[in-house]
Amino acid sequence: MALSASLQLRQSQSLVMTPQLMQSIRLLQFSHIELNRFIEQEAERNPLLELVTPESEANSDGANGEGNDPSRDHASQESKPDTSYPEGGESADGVWAPSSETSTERLNEEIDGRYENVFPDDHGVERSSAPEFVDNWKSMPGNDRGQGGEGYDLDDFAARAPTLRDHVAEQIAFTFADPVERLVATDIADQLDAAGYIAGDLAETVERLSIDQAKLQHVLERLQEFEPAGLFARSLSECLALQLDRKNRLDPAMAALVSNLELLARRDFATLKRLCGVDEEDLLDMLAEIRALDPKPGTRFETGSSELIVPDVSVKPGADGGWVVELNPETLPRVLVNQSYFANVSGKMAKNTPGQEFLSECMQTANWLVRSLDQRARTITKVASEIVRQQDAFLLHGVDHLRPLNLKAVADAIGMHESTVSRVTSNKYMITPRGVFELKYFFTVSIASAEAGGDAHSAESVRHRIKALIDEELPSSVLSDDDLVTLLKQSGVEIARRTVAKYREAMSIPSSVQRRREKRARARAAGV
Repeated sequence: MALSASLQLRQSQSLVMTPQLMQSIRLLQFSHIELNRFIEQEAERNPLLELVTPESEANSDGANGEGNDPSRDHASQESKPDTSYPEGGESADGVWAPSSETSTERLNEEIDGRYENVFPDDHGVERSSAPEFVDNWKSMPGNDRGQGGEGYDLDDFAARAPTLRDHVAEQIAFTFADPVERLVATDIADQLDAAGYIAGDLAETVERLSIDQAKLQHVLERLQEFEPAGLFARSLSECLALQLDRKNRLDPAMAALVSNLELLARRDFATLKRLCGVDEEDLLDMLAEIRALDPKPGTRFETGSSELIVPDVSVKPGADGGWVVELNPETLPRVLVNQSYFANVSGKMAKNTPGQEFLSECMQTANWLVRSLDQRARTITKVASEIVRQQDAFLLHGVDHLRPLNLKAVADAIGMHESTVSRVTSNKYMITPRGVFELKYFFTVSIASAEAGGDAHSAESVRHRIKALIDEELPSSVLSDDDLVTLLKQSGVEIARRTVAKYREAMSIPSSVQRRREKRARARAAGV
């Protein structure tokens, strides 16, 4: 067989992961905060990208209004007589000169240069007129709440709530008269964490401040007398002991209980009764007292604002009985490509220059980003619409009717890959008539039905049923895991006992024996 060279033409398709394609995939899993941060960084690097914000739209609308028309202002100024310099004229060199009829007394009267009545009484002043500074505040640019006096929010003028540091600093100022002790107390106060515990090492404080250990211990004991009780503790046991000592309840039995909190966490009541030297009834009373204490006394001074969840998708009932799925416009960044700037600058540059190449690359990147954002919005809408279609019963009747759903079912329905659906549902939230839920919430595993041919049940709905059954139980008839399995089978849920125990522990619900003890203790404490 002879070997010879030949030319052949083949056509094939392949997916190449370019940097832009990888970035488009990353945009899908970004939350709206991460997306805005990424777009701001791109706008700083790309001069052709422009971000449209509500503030810029308001300013542009106001600039086009009738009140800000420069021609109208100029015409109104020309129509008014010039009263800036009464009784005077203007010389040839542009300097104003008073006329011969103007005297010193007249000038003082015109420019209000008299001093005999600088602060006149308010007799004769109309009380109904608003103060001038309020009018000026309302007329400030950008203060839209001052228009017409509507939208006035008194919370803007509310005093700031004291922080833990402010609360402690005030008590230190009234407690310590010695400058050295006050310095040590301030240093220890700086080591407090948000819960009110000492987060630093006091041994390092002794070395850093060059003081005696006895002096530090004396200051610490006085700090632990501050309100609320439990501040400046070095452990949970010490925090609870300080609160019990303030109530005069730190007896030897309670001290032994506080010193063995790890046994309480494991609910080893038999060992606790032996260490404390009490019976079961006294131990339950002691546990009730421990439960009434505050393990984190410093958190009551937290003033940080909580982060509100801004939903990416809103679901509302439609007029035709269905559901209307819309994207939240507040989470959609508006990006524009400045075509005029590109045409103006590129037209003044020579071809094949570094500047021209930079502008071309910026234009390509900007167009890609706009297309990627549009594709991201359409993909989120498509995935959310399919989730709403699958979970229609949940939106109508609640969590008991949540259907089992996985990524593959949604991906097959909309013709996408499972990884794409997984990225879309990450860090995205949906507001529904039932509340705000993460998109991942609607994907749960399936639990078989106890009836032949029955529909499967969602694991989330089963957990909700278990919690509802436990909440309704009485102290005299506490449900065990076997009882829960029986009740669930009667309602059509085929589930194993170990699965019930796993779901119960995941919801931090103790066993039936522990619940029975706690319910009886609460019943005795309530006098029932």
